[in-house]
Amino acid sequence: MTRQEATQKILAAKHAKGLSFEQIAATIGRHKVWCTSALLGQQGMSGEEAQRVVDLLGLDPEVAKVLQECPHKGSLPEAVPVDPLIYRFHEITQVYGTTIKAIIHEMFGDGIMSAIDFEMDIEKVPDPKGDRVKITYNGKFLPYRKW
Repeated sequence: MTRQEATQKILAAKHAKGLSFEQIAATIGRHKVWCTSALLGQQGMSGEEAQRVVDLLGLDPEVAKVLQECPHKGSLPEAVPVDPLIYRFHEITQVYGTTIKAIIHEMFGDGIMSAIDFEMDIEKVPDPKGDRVKITYNGKFLPYRKW
């Protein structure tokens, strides 16, 4: 079974059972963002986590094996995403990327934010003018090493 086939089975079972990513995450004891990323093929699960997913969704044990594989990271097939929601993140980086970099360097020095030692949260913020999306990135600062 390929990773893509496993993802299709997971999403179909999730839909059939009427479960949210947050509910699945609670079952395996992980954050909803990490869990969703794993279910979509971008993280590897432990055997126990994969088994909980398979049990919850009523899936074949082969899916659990695939969930435990080391993933091939990066899920977008094109350099500039065409999905409107994903494109907005590309647009944010195009418009604010140099600003983000300048402020991080001013506050921390020359380095990067880790995408490995990293957490993210997504929240819905009610607003009378229309609900808002709040996304928080939380990554360890990694200074460039001099040698």
